[in-house]
Amino acid sequence: MTDARLIEYVIHGITNSGKTFRPSDWSERLAGAMSCFGPAAGGIRKKDRHLRYSLYVRPMIIGNMKCVVLDCRLRDVEPHAFDFVLNFAKDNDLLLTSPSS
Repeated sequence: MTDARLIEYVIHGITNSGKTFRPSDWSERLAGAMSCFGPAAGGIRKKDRHLRYSLYVRPMIIGNMKCVVLDCRLRDVEPHAFDFVLNFAKDNDLLLTSPSS
């Protein structure tokens, strides 16, 4: 049975002081580093070994701003990877929102 309530955090490409986070490809880099955790989007076929982002850590553009969406299910799969992503946001003073924000 799956939980109907999926909880996701959004890490925005802006610091808490309002500055745009650099480098400009930070979201793709972070999601790429986390691509091996959890199921890959669409699965991996032997003939198709291109990078596929994890369903749990995805780059996304929201309102012209680069963001990373972090699915809380990653905590169950790999708690250290989940903590790494949250600490990345904290260490870089990035705006972090969640459903309870």
